[in-house]
Amino acid sequence: MTKGKSYKRYPAEFKKMALLRTSEDGKTDKSVCDELGISARQLRRWRDEFRLKGDDAFKATTATKNLEIAELKKELEKVKKERDFLKDAVVFFAKESD
Repeated sequence: MTKGKSYKRYPAEFKKMALLRTSEDGKTDKSVCDELGISARQLRRWRDEFRLKGDDAFKATTATKNLEIAELKKELEKVKKERDFLKDAVVFFAKESD
């Protein structure tokens, strides 16, 4: 079984900021995309969504929020394990150097 492609999710504030940047003087879509590391296609999708939904664009659903919380909890647990491992390693190597 293969796992589907993982897509990067951007917060609503990032999307709105990207759209605002394109309206600044001297800024092109391409320059903003290059600067932010996003594709022009992605920027167009965000712009289309904003035009259709206005201020309601980019609002996360409850399911999306719950998924993000679950992913963050999983990542936090991993980071805690890494931290504890590094603490143990410091103690081990401190004893070895005596």
